[in-house]
Amino acid sequence: MSKTETSTSPTGTETLPDAFDPRDFRHALGCFGTGVTVITTVGADGRKVGLTANSFSSVSLNPPLVLWSLVNHSPSMQAFQDASHFCINVLRQDQSDIALHFARPSEDKFAGMNWQPGLGGAPKLEGVLAQFECRNSYRYYGGDHVIFLGAVEAYNHHQGDPLLFSRGAFGAFTNLV
Repeated sequence: MSKTETSTSPTGTETLPDAFDPRDFRHALGCFGTGVTVITTVGADGRKVGLTANSFSSVSLNPPLVLWSLVNHSPSMQAFQDASHFCINVLRQDQSDIALHFARPSEDKFAGMNWQPGLGGAPKLEGVLAQFECRNSYRYYGGDHVIFLGAVEAYNHHQGDPLLFSRGAFGAFTNLV
């Protein structure tokens, strides 16, 4: 069976081949370009928490729901599990430095950053393309990640182009038409 073939189980669901290569699967997933966000919250101890994520997606317009996911072993997991709110900060095309900053471990990721407290105290980064302030509504456990479903309680957006991520690199949007 080749990398691209799957088999069907007796129940009709697809199964992965025995020789499934996680690195190759990750490369295949990287073909799907996404936007880049910094997701923030406040831990039970009052510590501000933030991380870079490209797993953000809209779910529903009515009610307004969004989701994102976090790997189970993340040092930020407990803060996001316990938080009443989180904020999704959508980065602008020229903010790859912010994406890299929040992707690296640091004692205080907010040092030198301009931000304001949002709902539930979740930091709202200044100058980003859009923000979604969410009540931490539901969590779903899937594989090695937790999917956070947020009920959007406030949002804002501004003119500009989004920072994009594909195949392990940042990029920019180009109009084709």
